[in-house]
Amino acid sequence: MPNLFDPLQLGAIAAPNRVLMAPLTRGRASRAHVPQPIMARYYAQRASAGLIISEATGISQEGLGWPYAPGLWSDEQTEAWKPVTEAVHAAGGRIVAQLWHMGRVVHSSFNGGAVGVSASATQAPGRAHTYEGRQEYEVARPLALGEIPRLLGDYVRAARNAIAAGFDGVQIHAANGYLIDQFLRDGTNHRDDAYGGAPENRIRLLREVTETVAGEIGADRTAVRLSPNGDTQGCDDSDPARVFVPAAAALDAIGIAFLELREPGPDGTFGATEVPKQSPAIRAVFRRPLVLNSDYRDAATAQAALDGGVADAISFGRTFLANPDLPERLRTGAPLNADVMATWYSQGAEGYIDYPALETASA
Repeated sequence: MPNLFDPLQLGAIAAPNRVLMAPLTRGRASRAHVPQPIMARYYAQRASAGLIISEATGISQEGLGWPYAPGLWSDEQTEAWKPVTEAVHAAGGRIVAQLWHMGRVVHSSFNGGAVGVSASATQAPGRAHTYEGRQEYEVARPLALGEIPRLLGDYVRAARNAIAAGFDGVQIHAANGYLIDQFLRDGTNHRDDAYGGAPENRIRLLREVTETVAGEIGADRTAVRLSPNGDTQGCDDSDPARVFVPAAAALDAIGIAFLELREPGPDGTFGATEVPKQSPAIRAVFRRPLVLNSDYRDAATAQAALDGGVADAISFGRTFLANPDLPERLRTGAPLNADVMATWYSQGAEGYIDYPALETASA
């Protein structure tokens, strides 16, 4: 069985270890969603990861509804990402951009009063995090069939910009109750056209986005993230195996670099319910590298997932947030810094670039 610290080929990317950095929204871009210089230091500090998956990054203004989150749709954003990727590469790391369309959880205050789009006219529970504070989510506008080519074009533009900015590839965010996930699940997809109803129809948008992006930058530089077990942000499915197992098989056929699965318990970030994990069934149909995420806090639990044959690598989120040298800490059994929730999404350096590495902590 592979060790957590063995190398792994992820499509075109040679990862030196199997401790990946999961995507983590941090809110340190500008209000115009342009990456800021401090982000280069943050990511470079974590370059010892087998691979860094960037924070979720908007493919368009329509699809981005999180304060101070970065985008990849403009020339200005693309240029501002270049110092970040250069810093990671100079530190010996690898980084891919996670491409994000939030769908129905984009509040209209981000888009001049236009409500978010989704598979159907549904409303997420709770309140959106906006520049004006917490506001109730709104009923989404169903995405029209005629708009899908435009949406695919937005993904292609963002993927092309990611490569131009120096990223080693991209990950398509199809998890956590965002737009593609809203199409996948029957709790949020009530369509009666070619993108709704039967699982093969609900998978269609995921497949088309992935094929289109892979056609632009190469399947070996394209990855996908799914969250197949339980409710996230009010997005759920009555029979997850019927949609997520064939979805994984379709992604395998496309030949993507790797598939990441976020499978949390009831204490997860979005409060997912305790339901059976789909990773064993997905492992049976997805023959390429499979990365598991959520609830891994130490080397023992991560290694157990590799030993069980389900995972090829583990992506760590909040643990990596607070421990820039996490692979070394896991390898040596060194104590871990605790993350501070109050600074997850705040502006500035505190709780961002000031978590100590081992040599700093012991000095």
